[in-house]
Amino acid sequence: MAITISFSHFTPTPFLYFLLLSTCHSPIFAINITNLLSSYPQISDFANLLSTTSVADDLAQRSSITLLIVPNNFLRRAPPSSSTNLADVLRYHVLLEYFSWPDLRLIPPTGKLVTTLFQTTGRAPNNFGSVNITRNVNSNSVTVHSPTSNATILGLLKTLPYNISVFTVDSLLVPNGFDLMASETRPPLGLNITKTLIDGHNFNVAASMLTASGVEEEFERDEGGAGLTLFVPTDEAFSDMSSSMKFQSLPAEKKAVVLRFHVLHSYYPLGSLESIVNPVQPTLATEQNGAGSFTLNISRVNGSVGINTGVVQASVTQTVFDQNPVAIFGISKVLLPQEFFGKNPVEVNKPIGNSGVASPPEISLSPENSPEIYGPPSHLSSPPILDTVVSSAPAAKWKKGIFLWCIGFSLLVAIN
Repeated sequence: MAITISFSHFTPTPFLYFLLLSTCHSPIFAINITNLLSSYPQISDFANLLSTTSVADDLAQRSSITLLIVPNNFLRRAPPSSSTNLADVLRYHVLLEYFSWPDLRLIPPTGKLVTTLFQTTGRAPNNFGSVNITRNVNSNSVTVHSPTSNATILGLLKTLPYNISVFTVDSLLVPNGFDLMASETRPPLGLNITKTLIDGHNFNVAASMLTASGVEEEFERDEGGAGLTLFVPTDEAFSDMSSSMKFQSLPAEKKAVVLRFHVLHSYYPLGSLESIVNPVQPTLATEQNGAGSFTLNISRVNGSVGINTGVVQASVTQTVFDQNPVAIFGISKVLLPQEFFGKNPVEVNKPIGNSGVASPPEISLSPENSPEIYGPPSHLSSPPILDTVVSSAPAAKWKKGIFLWCIGFSLLVAIN
């Protein structure tokens, strides 16, 4: 007996689509990067490098990626195609996340760490297989940072939504530890730190203080070797600082120490700060004042880099400059060292557990209220009226006793 199965209640198209997906073992949108880029002669040199290495084959197995390509006129020279380093440099231009133009416009000023294909090779130590993407809030330009180079995104070349996007950049990105093109991408020593801060549009107070104090020259001399990492308070950070901290009344030499307190004598890109092994870091002020003094406690707090001085808790708000050997980060508060402000009897900006930072009380310190900071204690340790009341109390009791004794004696005499 024949059995007839009716499909009259099934919609044919979804059913056939389900059968197609269930029997397909290869990606539907496998990327043929050679064909994808073949119609763009302006990036032919970079496309050839992808084809002559194994990177093109790596991309065929990937989806949801962003490819950064250097056009011919920006690709100044290419190393031999047989170089193992070259393939890893090319993998460093493959972001393992799909970005559209609108996605890049939403990048926060502090930056976003993105893993590259190079990180998957196992040859990238720590987070050095990642890049930091930042957006300039004024020009809206997007820059990709590596420890040894920067590249600004020029434009969108090609996109297959949610699968691959291809952007052009103005420079080759070089991973940490690679000598490839290092002489061309490494900034010259003597970076004008003040000009860099002024160009950042929100660091005018810090720039003027660096110039007036003369410590900028010290910083620029120290750019060689291990490099520098500067934490620079924004203009709002200076304006929001409580007047009770008496920062502006510090003598010039102590202000210079506070400025040195904002600088680490090593180059730390954002990824290194987020995964720092030893949270207690010496500063340039430590080097001048002795080990263990003027240190910063750096850790990851609520998804960003937090900096604790023991007096205030600040956070990194943006990347101002990041190119080996110098990194400059904007921070939310002025870093006040315990050595100058820790003995303040009023608890200002003291962290409360993990809930954040306490608001400073509306009390302005004076020399009388803080003798340990401003000088020896005054003889007026309590208000004069209170002293009078306290000192006169025993005398009042004595007079009352004499008065009562006299009344009692008079009564005895009268009776007799």
